[in-house]
Amino acid sequence: MRDANPFVEWVVKVAQPCNLACDYCYVYEMGDRSWRRKPPVMAPGTADQLARRIAEHARRHDLPRVRVTLHGGEPLLAGLSRIEHLLAVLELELHGTAECDISVQSNATLLNPLWMDLFRRHGVSVGVSLDGGREANDRHRRARNGRGSHAAVQRGLELLRRPENKALFAGLLCTVDLDNPPLDVFESLLAHEPPAVNFLLPHATWEHPPPGHDPDRTPYANWLLTVFERWYSAPRQETGVRLFEDLVDLALGGEVRSESTGLADTDFLVVESDGTIELSDSLKVTQDGGAATGLDIFAHDFDTAARHPAVADARRGGLAALADVCRGCEVVRLCGGGLRAHRFRPGTGFANASVYCADLRVLTTRIRDRVVADADALLGSVS
Repeated sequence: MRDANPFVEWVVKVAQPCNLACDYCYVYEMGDRSWRRKPPVMAPGTADQLARRIAEHARRHDLPRVRVTLHGGEPLLAGLSRIEHLLAVLELELHGTAECDISVQSNATLLNPLWMDLFRRHGVSVGVSLDGGREANDRHRRARNGRGSHAAVQRGLELLRRPENKALFAGLLCTVDLDNPPLDVFESLLAHEPPAVNFLLPHATWEHPPPGHDPDRTPYANWLLTVFERWYSAPRQETGVRLFEDLVDLALGGEVRSESTGLADTDFLVVESDGTIELSDSLKVTQDGGAATGLDIFAHDFDTAARHPAVADARRGGLAALADVCRGCEVVRLCGGGLRAHRFRPGTGFANASVYCADLRVLTTRIRDRVVADADALLGSVS
């Protein structure tokens, strides 16, 4: 087995439960039930061991910078004291070894001035999940009593956009819903002045295809391309859109390290609230325990995790990791075969094209052709 590249990012499940009940949630609404067997919040001793393991990995590989994303469930349900403990121990263990960029991915409904004070003191950036305006967001992102979450998210975003907090606003994460008009969604997201937006395809497999799945009509590509044209053609850049920026970079010959685009290895791990080491959360859509490795931070360091066959397979990029049907595709360098979880089919595992294959082909081809033509025209005008 070839030597694996070091990890540089850890997604940390500081809380298992969530105060929302989004009907498309890959943690609670798909095939995986492992969250039921894990502690609801990460204990201080687990946080201490995690920080030691990250620092150990950074020293071993001379990493100048690492990233930690606090995740859940809803991570703020871990409570101020537990989060502050984790932030403090990360700073202590990594002092003199590596800089640590810390972020939290939240639904923002629980944000308050105390949280923002903590995040300012420790330089924690905040990403917020939001699917558009009130109607678009509340179609899926509701509390357990059926009440929509948009009003609460709006209050959290207003707090995050205050002058003293604005530098911590990392951006918005939006799951594509074909029932929501794409331009309405994009304009409603822009109204919050996010520095970045990312669009997430609904997690799905060949066994459980996404809503409206139709390879002949490619509805997800059409939805995203409508937003791309609005974003790309704007007279000034109003926000970054990671999916589009990654595809533009790849179309122009760059290399992008991403789960869902390009052919590079991935460089992150998930650590659950009990200290178990897992693969990408998206794999929980495949089957119960679909992201499990059998490893944990008390018995195993991250180099051991990197050598574990399940981890090595899941993070490996390149054509060799893809199904035969993908290897000869003209856009495989752009789409990278799509997200690994989206290739899953019972009986053949991940040796398939993505359930979004047709959409990805149209999306990447159109963006590539548009960007390359513009680059050629620009170079021709200055030659």
